[in-house]
Amino acid sequence: MKDNQDIKNQINIIRDLINSKNPNISEHISEIKKTYLVEDAIRDTPNINDRYNVPGAVEDEIEDTDGKSSEFEQGYRISGGLLVLHGNSTQDVELTTDDKKNFQETMDEFVSEVSDLVNFGQLNVYQSNVDWSGKIVDFDLNFYFTIGESNGIYISGDMVKVDENFLDGINKLQTFYEKFKSKWAKVLASRKKTKPETNEQ
Repeated sequence: MKDNQDIKNQINIIRDLINSKNPNISEHISEIKKTYLVEDAIRDTPNINDRYNVPGAVEDEIEDTDGKSSEFEQGYRISGGLLVLHGNSTQDVELTTDDKKNFQETMDEFVSEVSDLVNFGQLNVYQSNVDWSGKIVDFDLNFYFTIGESNGIYISGDMVKVDENFLDGINKLQTFYEKFKSKWAKVLASRKKTKPETNEQ
């Protein structure tokens, strides 16, 4: 959670600098926009009259490189966790009772089956992928689950001691991933089925 707060703080600092009336900063921003953001400025956006949002553009560019860009996204805070739905319409990002229940169950099951000392990141539901990350405090270990195009479980840590407890924790994480994959693959399938079909004539 601390990393997310640091990123938010940095984005706020950038926004403050952009809104600053300092001529040196304004020159740099103009040069950066001309050099790097020309194509982004002419993209179709939901409201073309909005002021250009450089930090938002950087965030969007990161999503674009992952192949997960969506026109709409909506986050929902559920029992301390964050579920973010991504889609191409406002209907795609509406929270259903099943979404809420599955997310709550996923967090509860992780705590009971893997570790009760965990900081969850946001769970993202895209059109054809789901990803979720977090940090297991016991081992100072970050995990990343993904289903869809790049199926798998990924971990990272800094000088993690490999002992019996660690190996047991990794086995629990891997076992839980299979449960996560099964549950959220069903959610993706269900969301695709409930999508309204348009009849073009």
